[in-house]
Amino acid sequence: MERKDVEKIRASVKDNCGSLVEIQLDRGRNKVDIEKGIIKEAYPSVFTIQLENTDDESAEQILSFSYTDIITKDIRMRLCEAD
Repeated sequence: MERKDVEKIRASVKDNCGSLVEIQLDRGRNKVDIEKGIIKEAYPSVFTIQLENTDDESAEQILSFSYTDIITKDIRMRLCEAD
């Protein structure tokens, strides 16, 4: 993993703040969750995604990830088209 890779991913995430993304989370032991959410903030070491409400929960759910999670493929993200 090179510093350039992390900087490239950081810039891409920052450019797409406010965009709807689909994330695939590798939970280990062949368990994968797929969620949709909006990239809320991009910080120097982490970024946050606010998940869409898929059920009647009133509390919003915000997940944070490091940029290395993308490099190590612990998560995979792709931009969604606007509905």
